[in-house]
Amino acid sequence: MKKQSVYSLFFVFALILGANVFQQVGRAESAKPVEIGEVVSDFKAKDIGGNEHSLAALKGKNGTVLIFISVQCPISNAYNERMEKLAQDYAAKGVNVIGINANSTESVADVKQHASKHGFTFTIIKDDGNKIADQLGAEHTPEAYLLNADGKLVYRGRIDNQKNADIVSASDLRDAIDETLAGQPVKKPVALAFGCSIKRG
Repeated sequence: MKKQSVYSLFFVFALILGANVFQQVGRAESAKPVEIGEVVSDFKAKDIGGNEHSLAALKGKNGTVLIFISVQCPISNAYNERMEKLAQDYAAKGVNVIGINANSTESVADVKQHASKHGFTFTIIKDDGNKIADQLGAEHTPEAYLLNADGKLVYRGRIDNQKNADIVSASDLRDAIDETLAGQPVKKPVALAFGCSIKRG
């Protein structure tokens, strides 16, 4: 009886262990970042004023740009004026820009003060727990993601190719937006982002 009890315990333990392994595999598969051509699933997050928004409510009629930004990163800050100009230039064309702060080291108060200082007019949301960053596979600030009118990811990566705005020679994000608005496929759907790493909790 004792041997049978021991075997039974081992059997139960093996079943539990196997179940946990399958659960972890399932989580790993579901945690894969969105690929080019896939629809970005809806998400909810609060803006820097404390109001909750969904991606569905924030998206533009003709497209949506998600940009991961930072308060302290010098490279992200070098793009402040360009990000605001981008938002203004494309708002009338039905493309909304959404700023996302996913840094666990930067508080909502920090982000709010930063946005006010630099005159951002686009919505900025706080990605608590890095859920959105993980969903998209974001690693840097700044890092941009373009969704078309159907919510499919059509571009990911850098805004352009130079931290210094005076020597930019490739405006990858703007090119991708213009091609999408023209109903054309994005010629360069991925351009390696550069900047500071997103500080995950």
